[in-house]
Amino acid sequence: MGNKQILVVDDEIGIRELLSEILFDEGYQVHLAENAAQARAYRLEREPDMVLLDIWMPEVDGIALLKEWVEQDLLTMPVVMMSGHGTIETAVEATRIGAVDFLEKPIALQKLLSTIAKTIKEGAHKPPMQHAEERSQKITLDIDGQMLPFSLPLDLPLREAREHFDALYFDYHLRKETGNVSRVADKVGLERTHLYRKLKQLGIKFVKKGSEDRQQ
Repeated sequence: MGNKQILVVDDEIGIRELLSEILFDEGYQVHLAENAAQARAYRLEREPDMVLLDIWMPEVDGIALLKEWVEQDLLTMPVVMMSGHGTIETAVEATRIGAVDFLEKPIALQKLLSTIAKTIKEGAHKPPMQHAEERSQKITLDIDGQMLPFSLPLDLPLREAREHFDALYFDYHLRKETGNVSRVADKVGLERTHLYRKLKQLGIKFVKKGSEDRQQ
């Protein structure tokens, strides 16, 4: 297992350090990220053998990051979610999106190690939409000169497929408007309060800065 690489994403430094020490002692190569931004940057550069991803993080949470990786065809490694405040509904949502397992904090050592060993042994995880070409329509969008890959799942119930489309639609416009929610609201023809609710429902985060709203 010496060359197996695990990315640990958690905003709590104590959790990151503890997991790093445990996994290093077990012979894994460990990489740490304290937020979604660092995890994104790492994933764009390389593909770990698996990811331990905390759900409750400031700014962009684990569920939103998981959705983002699915939409950009970057969920090519198994992801195990972690949470100290998890519910059955949260675990079900995470596995529906593409996570392979769910660990509740505080995590028992034996449970942690057995889950990691099982996950890595089963190999790279491919979301269902990536197993067959007909399950998704792959598209590339030009956003300010940067070509970004996305996929739209077509072999899903209409309600779930629409959620994917809505997330892609608003993410596209937020990127085009550099995260300015007010300009996006004007462009797509929605009241700002309605747009806020929609973004929250889709797990798209934003912050308010003065009179402007910015995507996180």
